[in-house]
Amino acid sequence: MQIIGENIHIISPRVKEAFEQQDIKFFQELAIKQVEAGANALDLNIGPQKKAGHEIMPWLVKGVQAVVDVPLALDTTNLAAVEAGLKVAKNQCIINSTSAEEERLEVVPPLAKQYQAKLIALTMGKAGIPVSAEERVNIALEKLIPRAIELDIPMEDLLIDPLVLTVSGCQEYCPECVEAVRILKMAGDPPPMLHVGLSNVSNRVPNEMRPLLNRTYAVMLLAAGVDYAIANPLDEELKAFIRIVEERNDSTCLGKLLLTLYDKTAAMEKLTAADVDLADPEQAAVFKTVQILYNDIIYTDSYLRV
Repeated sequence: MQIIGENIHIISPRVKEAFEQQDIKFFQELAIKQVEAGANALDLNIGPQKKAGHEIMPWLVKGVQAVVDVPLALDTTNLAAVEAGLKVAKNQCIINSTSAEEERLEVVPPLAKQYQAKLIALTMGKAGIPVSAEERVNIALEKLIPRAIELDIPMEDLLIDPLVLTVSGCQEYCPECVEAVRILKMAGDPPPMLHVGLSNVSNRVPNEMRPLLNRTYAVMLLAAGVDYAIANPLDEELKAFIRIVEERNDSTCLGKLLLTLYDKTAAMEKLTAADVDLADPEQAAVFKTVQILYNDIIYTDSYLRV
């Protein structure tokens, strides 16, 4: 899994303040910290920035690429800002993102083609995000992939995003997203790349509970075939979970459990209580989290204490 560092995000008060103060050193230090932690690329989320986006994005791109040498994901709905960033970028960029709405498909994919950028394509249209995996897959097969083929965008540059949503209020979407990834990985030869915004699964969840949800869901999504995730590279345990399944490391009880979760997810099976030592608090917490992500137990902020 390629990790796209998520920490330069306008939703953060400190990031917002740095934008207002034009504090490029702050962004450079944050970029270095993420890359040193293992980020393969960096997401630059500047928000809509309807008035000044065409100035802010190239300023940020030039500042960040002066200190790190990784691809940058240009994350804004302001297309003028995206193009301004593309013009000054040294490496292949990622455009974040297009949806399947006709007005977006008309203008965003041609920009990706023009600048040979990768393109994140969201499985949502005018009606919003469908719940079922099949509906999301259909959007990709009927709208997103054909548009990329029409423009001769290589499949390795098309990052289909079946849209991770939070367990807090949208829990039924969680298993459907995993299934959508699985199906889309069989949708063509070569298939498109699969991308997720991993931390979305724990939005509106108490901060102390978010990491375990993110880490456990990452294992399930990896098993289904995800290639890229916008995630927090500073979360050492997240990276440890990913390494365990990528390296097949069963040297610990937790590692054995994560590999069982990975293998069962890949085989379209569910983890059961028989797979878990429930007397081990660490294993029990993972199992309870898996049940939430399966939508088998209703999420509450106290689910780990039940």
